[in-house]
Amino acid sequence: MTGNFATIEDLLRNLCGGSIAEKDYVGYFLNEYGEHLVFAQRPGEKTARIWHSDTDWEMYRVGVHSIRVGQTIDGMITVDDNLIINQHEASWLSACLTASRHLRQP
Repeated sequence: MTGNFATIEDLLRNLCGGSIAEKDYVGYFLNEYGEHLVFAQRPGEKTARIWHSDTDWEMYRVGVHSIRVGQTIDGMITVDDNLIINQHEASWLSACLTASRHLRQP
């Protein structure tokens, strides 16, 4: 293939405004409310980054122990006690963290 095509990293960088490199593992999720989530794991970094359109694209650091299910009646799920996500988003985020695990190895 020839031509100037945008990479997935370019598209996600433009969507969330975050720092995403071509060597990053990236993930994208569109929830049932039309909200976008972007995940990026840079090789060699101990944590990944996640951006959520519902938080005006604020960046959150996430790691393997970041997803927490609260003890409330509705079982609220948080990412490092800062970002509230639903069950579908938590499943997607868990899959991204699992798939990019090898990039967090020393």
